[in-house]
Amino acid sequence: MLFYVAIGSALGGVSRYLLGGLVQRILDTTFPAGTLFVNISGSFLLGAILRYAVDTPSLSPEVRALLTIGFCGGYTTFSTFSYEAVALLKDGEWTRAGFYIAASVLLSIGGTLLGFGLAREVIALRGRI
Repeated sequence: MLFYVAIGSALGGVSRYLLGGLVQRILDTTFPAGTLFVNISGSFLLGAILRYAVDTPSLSPEVRALLTIGFCGGYTTFSTFSYEAVALLKDGEWTRAGFYIAASVLLSIGGTLLGFGLAREVIALRGRI
């Protein structure tokens, strides 16, 4: 199973790099349109694959892992976030879904800001050594 996930992850990561870069170059903008495209298309793809896998017996567990955890996970983890948020909403878990969405976005942005701060401190420390 790990082999299938690894192959899918590699293909997804390469696809993210190539497709995101292509969209960014085509649109020639400083707005992160390539990343936005990858996040939206990855969410669409994961939704389609999971719905198909749930409603039909045609995907083996290995192929399902390659496509979902592997490819979609390597392509964008935003797709997993989107799927989980929709699953909570479909189950009527509105409060939990709202918390999950808000916490994911706000805490991820906060994590990025903390990472920036840590990197800035490491760079400053290296400059003093």
